[in-house]
Amino acid sequence: MELATIESALISIGLVSRGGFHPRPADAVPPVPDGRDASTVVLAGNVGDAMWQVFRRAPVDSTEPHPLNTWTREVLTRLANECNAHVLFPFDGPPYLPFLRWAQRAESVTPSPIGPLIHPDYGLWHAYRGALVFVKSIELPPLVLRPSPCESCAGRPCLSACPVDALAPGQLDVDRCRDHIASEAGSDCLQGGCLARRACPVGAKFRYRPEQAHFHTLAFLKSR
Repeated sequence: MELATIESALISIGLVSRGGFHPRPADAVPPVPDGRDASTVVLAGNVGDAMWQVFRRAPVDSTEPHPLNTWTREVLTRLANECNAHVLFPFDGPPYLPFLRWAQRAESVTPSPIGPLIHPDYGLWHAYRGALVFVKSIELPPLVLRPSPCESCAGRPCLSACPVDALAPGQLDVDRCRDHIASEAGSDCLQGGCLARRACPVGAKFRYRPEQAHFHTLAFLKSR
């Protein structure tokens, strides 16, 4: 199995390869179900609205609590079987797997001032949906580390955009954020997504569509 084949398979279901790595003991990648150790991990995720365009047309029961997670599990499990891989998910837990640490092993992402990992091109408009785990070693391109765009960002508007000051560097006051979203004053955040996230100038062309942002924000609100 070559990386290009995996990348093409992910694109066909609206996802993209988010890089990969050869695990070390410190990465805490669990063995596959038959007990063998992983040799290669390829992260699968979304960038912009490509995943949304596929998911919104999928026959998923919208009344269930986590329809996106259900869809993700179905499509990635099917793809993993086709690729002779095992698949892991960031939403299985607790305990939860260290996906954010794996992401920094796989590609050039760094924590943003408001917490989520920022990509030099995609900004904050991306996510990690699963990890394909291979027993066989797959050749991967070398990781090229790029400077965080936050280092040269004048004013860091993400830190001042929240209307209720729910954000501090690396911290989110979850209750304050949810209370605002649930109020009439928070309708812009509910309908269009987090104002702090939208204030980031990086990767503007990958910004989620309003209906996609609303879906994610509503899920956050319902998770209370």
